[in-house]
Amino acid sequence: MTAEVLAEYGGSARAVQYHYDVGREFYQLWLDAGLTYSCALWDLDDPRDTLERAQQRKIDFHLEASRALTAGAVLDVGCGWGALLSEISRRGRARRLVGLTLSEDQASYVRGLQLPCSEVRLESWTHHQPAEAYDSIVSVGAFEHFARPEDTVAQKIEVYRDFFSRCAGWLSPQGRMSLQSIAYGTMRREEASAFINNEIFPSADLPTLGEIVQAAEGIFEIVLVRNDRLHYAKTFSAWAENLRRRRLEAVRLAREDVTKRYERYLTQSSVGFLMGKIGLLRLVLRPVERKWPVLATP
Repeated sequence: MTAEVLAEYGGSARAVQYHYDVGREFYQLWLDAGLTYSCALWDLDDPRDTLERAQQRKIDFHLEASRALTAGAVLDVGCGWGALLSEISRRGRARRLVGLTLSEDQASYVRGLQLPCSEVRLESWTHHQPAEAYDSIVSVGAFEHFARPEDTVAQKIEVYRDFFSRCAGWLSPQGRMSLQSIAYGTMRREEASAFINNEIFPSADLPTLGEIVQAAEGIFEIVLVRNDRLHYAKTFSAWAENLRRRRLEAVRLAREDVTKRYERYLTQSSVGFLMGKIGLLRLVLRPVERKWPVLATP
């Protein structure tokens, strides 16, 4: 990789900050109380289910899948505003929690929570160098930012494979990883929304399930994969409704043009997931068996 490519390799800090640093108060108007900005896990048969319960159910899914509550050391790649880290800190046994984010606002907010045994780094996974192994890695909603629209498919897979290789190397032998990412569904890459690509998530390109599988081959065994696109359609719909109810406050906080942009983004995304143009993948991964060095006995 050239120095120019490495500058944006694995996710653009400028693009992430453009989106996430709009203002925490703006997001607080329409997210749940835990500021969980990713797909919830709904009881689709229960019309009385709430966003708060669905987000907690999603968190529980990843904690169980990654074995985070029994882990001694946990890494959260793309930790957001700390909902997962907070839950692990409250319920788990971890003596070391590390969260990575490229958003200055998110890093500041999570540090302010003063979670025991936690460290939040304003750092890309491409620069992360852990001092010791993790027992659990979780990454929710970050993977879709790793590749760029101008990357070839081969380059995208190279980025994803590098990520998987690093994560596998960071995990202890019995470690687990839980991954959540938006992905292309029936929509082809060239059909992606110019509005989303330019005005919402610039410098980001979605993976396909096939690209993820190819990138993980020989590094991770995919223990479980599920497409929860209908859950994201409902999540985006709930967010859009929350924003509609508090629109006047949103305009005061973030201006009319920003509010309109997010209204369009939330509505368009909900329709895209409902139609199957895009999907929401949740994967549970186990590192393939490796030959570990045998320590010489004294």
